Amino acid sequence: MKDQFDYIDKQILLQLRKDARKAYSQIAEELKVSNSLIHQRIKKLTSEGVIKNAAFVLDEKKLGYKTKSYTGIRLREARFAKEVMRELEKIDEIVECNFVSGNYAIFILIYAKDNEHLQKILYDKVHLINGVAGTDTFICFDTCFKRNILI
Repeated sequence: MKDQFDYIDKQILLQLRKDARKAYSQIAEELKVSNSLIHQRIKKLTSEGVIKNAAFVLDEKKLGYKTKSYTGIRLREARFAKEVMRELEKIDEIVECNFVSGNYAIFILIYAKDNEHLQKILYDKVHLINGVAGTDTFICFDTCFKRNILI
């Protein structure tokens, strides 16, 4: 699908990557094209599923979530994977869940208020899910950068 993007599509996506709230008229002005062309292209990119949504990026620390961790989950058996992922989705502090290869079957991203809160999430919620055999948790000190993929 990458080859299906022309110069205008790529430039629009680059602009939105920097600021998803940027006005279409401003993008049109910077690209020296019509406002309606930008609207049409964004509508096309959205209908094709390239643009899934425009979301606000929340600052977790300012919301009181001071501990960020990645947790690898080992399963008792592979057949538990889908059930475990459904149960993990019910835990609000888990913001990302990935089905992976390697030593872990599932890798999750957790935001907690502090280390004590993280411990409660792990031992009172995650470890009680049927099929979870164990976890290894890695505390994230800082996120150096985060971005969408470049086309």
